[in-house]
Amino acid sequence: MGYNGNIVNKTAKLLMVQGTSSSVGKSMLVTALCHIFHQDGWKVAPFKSQNMALNSFVTRDGGEIGRSQATQAEAAGVEPTVDMNPILLKPEADSRSQVVVLGKPWITVPAGEYYRYTSKLLKTVKTSLHRLQSEYDIVVIEGAGGPAEVNLKRHEITNMRIARYTNCPVLLVGDIERGGVFASIVGTLTLLTRTEKKLVRGFVINKFRGDINILKPGLEFLEKRTKRPVLGVLPYIQKLFLPEEDSLREDIDNQDTVRDKLDIVVIALPRISNATDFEPLHQEPDVNLRYVQHPSELRNPDVIILPGTKSTMADLAFIRNNGLDKAITLQAQQRTAIIGVCGGFQMLGQRILDPAHVESSQDSVEGLALLQINTAFFPEKTTRQVEATVVAEKGILTAAKGQRVTGYEIHMGQSRGDEIRPAFMVNTGGTAYPDGAISEDGRIAGTYLHGLFDNYEFRRAFLDNLRREKGFSSLARQALLTRQQQFDKLADLVRNNLDMEKIYTISGLR
Repeated sequence: MGYNGNIVNKTAKLLMVQGTSSSVGKSMLVTALCHIFHQDGWKVAPFKSQNMALNSFVTRDGGEIGRSQATQAEAAGVEPTVDMNPILLKPEADSRSQVVVLGKPWITVPAGEYYRYTSKLLKTVKTSLHRLQSEYDIVVIEGAGGPAEVNLKRHEITNMRIARYTNCPVLLVGDIERGGVFASIVGTLTLLTRTEKKLVRGFVINKFRGDINILKPGLEFLEKRTKRPVLGVLPYIQKLFLPEEDSLREDIDNQDTVRDKLDIVVIALPRISNATDFEPLHQEPDVNLRYVQHPSELRNPDVIILPGTKSTMADLAFIRNNGLDKAITLQAQQRTAIIGVCGGFQMLGQRILDPAHVESSQDSVEGLALLQINTAFFPEKTTRQVEATVVAEKGILTAAKGQRVTGYEIHMGQSRGDEIRPAFMVNTGGTAYPDGAISEDGRIAGTYLHGLFDNYEFRRAFLDNLRREKGFSSLARQALLTRQQQFDKLADLVRNNLDMEKIYTISGLR
């Protein structure tokens, strides 16, 4: 099968989901479509040529891709690979981004210079897409931002550049929650070229609340004005705990602590990465999860979490500049539980060294001195999936001692200490080594393991231990939806609200 004479392949079909802007629901819809096609017996893969995200995932062979593409691959029932997200941009301090190509760091460039490289990177994108097409029945492609961003159009390699190259049908998604959905759809279509307009085969309205009958005149207007079908209206979805593509969940409140709930605070670092590490805590009924940036918001939590960050030294400076360092130290003196993950773990140590200036122009900075470790940055990046055992002898992790957990590492630094007490023992691929550290009293712990709270038994052991300290009873195990059940629920919702027969026809699978 040929596409504009550029890709010659067997039978793979393509379907692309673009949006009128960021955060309209593209990732969610691609996830749902991947699962629907998988349920219907097709071999399906997700694809996003370029992703800007600090929530990332490590593939089985140690490549780094966007978290959303890993989730979409899971929904499709296939192993995530670097071809599903060949270009990953990870913003750093000073308006720079690390460019990850096929899962490995390539260069770090100022934001304004990145577009000098897109024509070269486009070749990598095409090669990855070609490989996927040779292996799957259908590839569901996700765009980025919106296709009508005229200031970026000349250099973009994620939206209409890919659609034109492959002659791929496009579904355009608009978000009615933010208002102006009809104007955004019509305006987007107006700013496309004649060729690009022909590729847009239908619209999806997302995040609708209320009576659909009130919306019908607008839908009729949209179809008459654009001569394209509205393929469906998706309701606002709540209580589906699938990983966010980037930043923090929109539905996490900073509400006041509720009686018999554990108050867990995550420090909302400016360059927070892998915030998805803490989404499993959000779904626990006895947890009030808050994100804070100022000491006045801290109050008296049960747990403080220092999350991962793309720029440890810059975010440590942020903590110092607004007084959070003193507030966290005071909480530590009051025996509040404190956990650092990846960059947050590095901050808890005595000192951070950067002699090769991997992260900044500084040679070193003082840490918060809550753990007896020092961290040194090296140009080589560690990315691997791991299995580990909890080995902490006392304190906040002892209720989980002996449990096996799975996770993944993504970090530039290595942390060492003369009298370090490890929190975990990693045993992966026949190699065993200690991970993390825990304080002498067991109240402060750090680890390089991302995805730790995805392990249900570990999560509940940790939370129930805190509950017992507060005089609460342990919580009965909840019948939480598995990830596959969440995918099924999402797929059912989309099937019930979109015209899947038309989508099948548009994709060429019918």
